[in-house]
Amino acid sequence: MAKQAERRAATTEAILTAARRLFGTQGFAATTMDEIAEGAGIAKGAVYHHFKTKEAVFEAVFDLVSRHLVVEIDSAARAEKDVLAAMVAGTQHYFAATAKGPTGQIILRDGPAVLGWERWREIDAKHFGGKMPRAIAAAMEAGLIAKQPVEPLARLLLGAVTEAAVACAGRADIARAGAEYARAFKSLVEALRLGA
Repeated sequence: MAKQAERRAATTEAILTAARRLFGTQGFAATTMDEIAEGAGIAKGAVYHHFKTKEAVFEAVFDLVSRHLVVEIDSAARAEKDVLAAMVAGTQHYFAATAKGPTGQIILRDGPAVLGWERWREIDAKHFGGKMPRAIAAAMEAGLIAKQPVEPLARLLLGAVTEAAVACAGRADIARAGAEYARAFKSLVEALRLGA
């Protein structure tokens, strides 16, 4: 039984590795299930055994890339002097990471189109959305921003980042747009700082 579970996990990992590479380099529309199977070194039927549709494969890849991005963002944010600076650094890293290469293709270019905005936001909230209320609460506890209801402020800030991601996804120059939105987000966050 354990060996079967190990084989299943190895096959799923091979599918996701191949699909991540293909979706990231050529995009969702240009990628076929045949290519995913070939890249994973398995039969196409085995891909369909694990994932019913190409969209299901993409959603799993999107979730995987999002999890990895959160680890990178957390690492960048940890180096900052306080929670507000960490929020800004994390947002800057998010836009920098999604402005280029496979991560940008999967998260911003194909993610909303393939998953739909509602599902994209659900997955995004699972990885990033829960961090905003915790960061706001920590900033209040540290006396960095005025005490107030956490949820409305967190939703407004997260909404700003989400709207910026939407705007970046539609721009030809995601890197430039992301840098502009990251600077604007920094201005918003710094305006909340007590004594600013």
